[in-house]
Amino acid sequence: MTTLTTTGPATMSRRQRLILVLLLASQFMLAVDFSILNVALPTVGAGLGFADADLQWIATSFALCAAGFTLLLGRIGDYIGRRRLFLIGMSALGVASLVGGLATSPAMLLTARVAQGLATAAVTPAALSLLTTAFAEGPLRAKALGLNSVMMSTGFTAGAILGGVLTDLLSWRFAFLVNVPVAALVVVLAPMLLTDPAARVRTRLDVPGSTLVTAGLLALVFGATRAGEDGVTDPIALGSLAAAVALLVIFWRVESRHPAPLVPTSILRRRSIKWGNIAGFTTFAMETALVFLLTMYLQHVLDFNPLETGATLGAMGAGAIIGGFAGPRVIAAVGVRRTLVGGLVIQAVFTATLVALGSSTGWVLPLLVVTFIGAVGHVSVIVGFMVAATSGLPDHEQGLATGLATMTQQVGIAMGVPILSAVATAVGTLHSLAALRTAIAVDAAVVLIVAAAVALRMGHDGPTDAARSSLTQDRALDRESEPAGSVV
Repeated sequence: MTTLTTTGPATMSRRQRLILVLLLASQFMLAVDFSILNVALPTVGAGLGFADADLQWIATSFALCAAGFTLLLGRIGDYIGRRRLFLIGMSALGVASLVGGLATSPAMLLTARVAQGLATAAVTPAALSLLTTAFAEGPLRAKALGLNSVMMSTGFTAGAILGGVLTDLLSWRFAFLVNVPVAALVVVLAPMLLTDPAARVRTRLDVPGSTLVTAGLLALVFGATRAGEDGVTDPIALGSLAAAVALLVIFWRVESRHPAPLVPTSILRRRSIKWGNIAGFTTFAMETALVFLLTMYLQHVLDFNPLETGATLGAMGAGAIIGGFAGPRVIAAVGVRRTLVGGLVIQAVFTATLVALGSSTGWVLPLLVVTFIGAVGHVSVIVGFMVAATSGLPDHEQGLATGLATMTQQVGIAMGVPILSAVATAVGTLHSLAALRTAIAVDAAVVLIVAAAVALRMGHDGPTDAARSSLTQDRALDRESEPAGSVV
């Protein structure tokens, strides 16, 4: 089922608008945290005495925790309540950001980054689940998810801009401290606005599955990061990736037999959810990697400073806004599958044109135009991915669906950069135009291949009545195939 249904009211209530603003603000802040320190890493390292080889851990420690613990914490939200998890996570994020801004040693800063990553792993699925349960499935939910997609994509780009501005004009410490008042305001307002209507799960937490998937994701992200830094032949990278594959395969087998699995395997039998997540992983991984590659190009080939680099990448943010508003309308007109395929094709084609980039500043204007249009396609895919990943499920399964979607997002963001860094370093260095061009070409090719796979495998969009019939059949199949478990 890939067609957007038309249930639910046509306009948002005042309360829904306030909820939307609150949750979008939190999602924007979380997205900013992924990239705000990237352009400031050398300054941070010099200020706190990091060795050059250890600088990457400022980013890696955050990404490991944000990606590795998302699915587990998303499921915990089903047990303790998503609103409670959201408030705990936002409070932890505010405290961790304060510690990071006041850090006086590398250990103190890395501790703050780990805490920020864990808070992100808690808040992101909880916020997305609260968003989907606040809006009935249909056009309003698609609109809310579109705006959420804008916040995620523009937040990542804005992080690069904001990081450059704060570092150049004030201090890198404000890249942390800027979170504190925002988190405090969200924590104050959230109890007055947010409700958690979903029933809480009464079955026991799947401890074996939780341990296996968390360890597997940690090994996967660490191995990919290590390969990006030291090459694909690095024995530690290869060992970590092999361990990740083994752990995730065991996890899948354990889940198929567990009476109350962390992830019921039946949910991924739905083509819309499976292929929506594949499209989402691809667009997050490859667009995040493209931002990194272009940052290297602007700073090391064109000799731009952090502020100039951030301003140039701002075109992506503008395109993301257009894509976020257009996505729900495109879905309503042509369906989720065609939106995913079309968005991926646009992202791939306009990424491929960047292979022609040269070493003169005259290439900046074409780069602005190309990245703007590519970002429109990218965010249209995110909207389609979020709709596909959360549609056709009752409220008590939204925590699972949004946890899975958020894991896809976080792992994609964490793995895109190291994968294409490994491609570039296999050819030359990240300062080499030829190596960057090769990595950009691989980026475009991956997106195009996935677009073709989604077009062929996700299934055809049908009329609304057929979609509803398919949904009814899916739910009946799930009731027969999922193990017994009770909710209140």
